[in-house]
Amino acid sequence: MVSSDHSTGDSLFLLSFRQRGELSAIAAAAGWRVVAARRSDGAARRYLGSGAALAVLDARGALGEGLAVAGAFGDAARVRGGALLVLVSRDDVGALGDFYAAGATHFLVSPFTEAEFAQTLRFAWRFVERVAGDWDRGRAIELLGWRYNRRSRRLRLTPALAKRLDMAQEVSLDTALRTLGSDDRTAAAAAVRRVSAGGATAFAHDHPGVGRLVHHVQAVADDPWIHGLIEELGSVPDAAAETDDALEGAFDAGAARAWLDRRLRRGDRASAILVALSRFDLVNSGYGRPAGDALIRAAVRRIAVAARTTLGKHQVVARMKGPEFLVGVEEAADAEALAEALVEALARPFAIDGTLVAVGARLGVAAARTGEDVDALVRRANDALDDARASDGATIRVADEPVIAEALSVDLRRAIESGEIAVVFQPQVAIATGKIVGVEALARWEHPRFGAVGADQLFAAADRADLGLALSDHIQRLALKTATGWPATLSALRLSINLTAADIARPGFADILLDRIDAAGFARSRLTVEITESGLIDDLSAASVLLTELRQAGCRVAIDDFGTGYSSLAYLKALPLDYLKIDRKLAQDIAGSPRDRIVVRGVIEMALSLGLSVIAEGVETPEQLDLLAKEGCQYYQGFLCSEPLASAALAHLVAR
Repeated sequence: MVSSDHSTGDSLFLLSFRQRGELSAIAAAAGWRVVAARRSDGAARRYLGSGAALAVLDARGALGEGLAVAGAFGDAARVRGGALLVLVSRDDVGALGDFYAAGATHFLVSPFTEAEFAQTLRFAWRFVERVAGDWDRGRAIELLGWRYNRRSRRLRLTPALAKRLDMAQEVSLDTALRTLGSDDRTAAAAAVRRVSAGGATAFAHDHPGVGRLVHHVQAVADDPWIHGLIEELGSVPDAAAETDDALEGAFDAGAARAWLDRRLRRGDRASAILVALSRFDLVNSGYGRPAGDALIRAAVRRIAVAARTTLGKHQVVARMKGPEFLVGVEEAADAEALAEALVEALARPFAIDGTLVAVGARLGVAAARTGEDVDALVRRANDALDDARASDGATIRVADEPVIAEALSVDLRRAIESGEIAVVFQPQVAIATGKIVGVEALARWEHPRFGAVGADQLFAAADRADLGLALSDHIQRLALKTATGWPATLSALRLSINLTAADIARPGFADILLDRIDAAGFARSRLTVEITESGLIDDLSAASVLLTELRQAGCRVAIDDFGTGYSSLAYLKALPLDYLKIDRKLAQDIAGSPRDRIVVRGVIEMALSLGLSVIAEGVETPEQLDLLAKEGCQYYQGFLCSEPLASAALAHLVAR
């Protein structure tokens, strides 16, 4: 915060549908310990469980979603004796009365500066201190944490941590370190040194009678205080007695199957969720088998805690083979909320040998059919998990999605005609300058039954309904019309639209598209058409003629999802291209093994030697971006910058 003299209770819970990363970074830089969420399901409950007294609900560009959860957050803030800060767009100030009625205590209207946001947090925290009482006076904030003053070398513990460790609330650093074993003392001291110039890290240790504790440590360069927030993993079995399946909080696979079988026999519509850690092999190879075993134990505890928190006793967790887990759910209606909670829990980095390691997970979900036995149910969940693993970006796959696609196809014609299919824009960033220079237009459909439906599902439904061309036409027209109406702040951005195989095979499509561009009033020179490997027809010569016409008319051409198919080199040789877009999976692999990095390097070098600009898709971490930049990649898009945005949110982001 602007003033650093705050208690260790200065943590906040943030729910932001559009800009979670940006706000989290601002708050963390101001000294707050942030627990952040992007999805509304169970968010108010997670706020209550986070130990934070201050909640921030970011409804900018998501007014409906914000209002839908405001009441639950208002109730939670009253229970916590806390404050609820609501962020709204200037166009939505008329809704402030509704947020007030729901229990909000503070508000901030965008656009606002980082300093204004930080100061508003301070004002809200003062409200917490006055109404709820400071945690030093015994308010029941069960936060496990500490703060260390580098000048006085004194350590202050939260009341809950002091009670748990049977220590005084204020001790010297040496006194605290003497409670640890020699290796753990070294890890703790190293963690403090790593953040001495600002930043975040973590270390973990076992404490007798308490269990395994992970300390998430962060500091700001000019602040004398170093803050630690503790994640409690529970007791750790004795190493000599432990087997691979002796994991606290989890049944063995047979017991979990029996649990599911009993519910299926009595007619419950139970669900099975299979969870697979995404980067377990990298941890095993990079840190050794003991670190992999520790990761499994930590993961199963997170899964068990998330399952208990979300569903109480109406679930079961089991270790399967390797880094895979089975979660049984008593009622199918609860499975999706639990799956989202599991994704969020496993997305948090794990502390391995004093280093924060992001692992992530993929999930397959299946709801029981009438008369289905447990083997068939788990088999369908496994098929869904395989689909999730093969997906470019989906972390959760639900079995029987073809059934959903069939239902979507029935509604699709009406949705196109009534304008329910919208377009959002994902920024493309020049790595050298950090500036947003273009966007890719992506289709979105807020379906009344199935929620947000992305482009993959949309076009699968369109193919079933023989509406592929109609959907493609609609999206292209809408993207061009929307971009033509952008404010001056967006007038220099390039726009990328996707062409399907049906578009490419369509007689006279070049003239159709050019007429569409001109009718919208959009400059041809600012448009890029993207084609995918899987979307190209077998007749590359015909595709080449079409794309040549578009290039000669002023458009540019990009090959999308490069690296997913088998004919990549043939496409590079035959087609007139300006950009090569590296598939998200390939781009993310650059942070994997040395072999993965060599492959990505080869793709980038080949593209550059052909005179193509390179765009990496799906970039999610600073590490990925740094490695891509070192290999010569020029542009990126992905959640590291932003998720796909509506025009208003995009304009706000560009104007920052």
